[in-house]
Amino acid sequence: MIDRQALRHNIQAEVGRLKAGCDLFMVVKANGYGHGAAQVARVAKEAGASGFCVAILDEALELRAAGFNEPILILGVTRPQDAPLMAAQKISATVAATDWLAEAAKYLALAPTKAPLRVHLGLDTGMGRIGFRTPDALKTATDFMTTHSTEFIFEGIFTHFSTADDPDDRYFKGQVAKWHALVDTLPHRPRYVHVSNSATSLWHDACNDNLVRFGVAGYGLNPSGEAIPQTPYPLEPAMSLTSELVYTKQLHAGESVSYGATYTAQQDEWVGTVPIGYADGYERRLQGFHVLVAGQFCEIIGRVCMDQMMIRLPQAYQRGTKVTLVGRDGDQTIRLQDLADYCGTIHYELACGFTDRLPRHYIN
Repeated sequence: MIDRQALRHNIQAEVGRLKAGCDLFMVVKANGYGHGAAQVARVAKEAGASGFCVAILDEALELRAAGFNEPILILGVTRPQDAPLMAAQKISATVAATDWLAEAAKYLALAPTKAPLRVHLGLDTGMGRIGFRTPDALKTATDFMTTHSTEFIFEGIFTHFSTADDPDDRYFKGQVAKWHALVDTLPHRPRYVHVSNSATSLWHDACNDNLVRFGVAGYGLNPSGEAIPQTPYPLEPAMSLTSELVYTKQLHAGESVSYGATYTAQQDEWVGTVPIGYADGYERRLQGFHVLVAGQFCEIIGRVCMDQMMIRLPQAYQRGTKVTLVGRDGDQTIRLQDLADYCGTIHYELACGFTDRLPRHYIN
């Protein structure tokens, strides 16, 4: 279940903190971090977002097909031959090398519709992923776009901080210095100058410049996990995950459960089967974790299967009884962060990993 009001709260709270002239683009890549890209985009637009960020071209085209006319920035590297399509759809491309521009220019020159491609230059200041690394390389790219002004609009420039969610800000400050060493060489700044992901805007908002790429915090998840628990406003998680019991039985002492017979009952106990498994994105690693039934924690026993898993119940329950895997039931709550801690990963991975077999129901 996805709570639109939680999304609204998080996005409006962030928009309310921004200085005049600073825009917020909602990051809706990976199907809106598992929440539903188009649905999240609609809420974000209502809450004050003026554009969107995605990772790949197909995600951008999905938003255009859904009727969104706002600016869309693709954060990953695309194919030069797709430049005419992006230009025609007014989709902004991230460019990390001048040879990409040179190849894209050839395709744009041959396109039947002569539309320029909006470009955001990516700078690598320490993320080590993509981007220009030296002033000379940056100058070569900007000079190329100047001489090919019918093919390109230099719309933006940005970098990505890799440790903005770390209480130790030494590496972050080093990236800030490298950012200025590059961007300050520009004779003219483009429309959008941006460095801030969720973590940067929450804890280093002096760096925001005129655009924030608002991602995981918009979904109510702390970018740091629990490394920096304090946030400028309460983050309200938008996602919960529930299922139900489809079968119950009494297991007798000495009987085992699931693949590998890794769990054997030490005494008679009630066991319920839940129709969700790792094919739905509920990690196999969660054996031994717990869910909530009638406000009580119930252990996941035996290995999580592809489509089902078993839980130990305190008593017999009727088929159809609600099972909460993420969210609140009674006085107890299971957070995505709790699952992530148990799996030794981050909540981003789990939220993005919930597959389309799980129907998304939207409330509020």
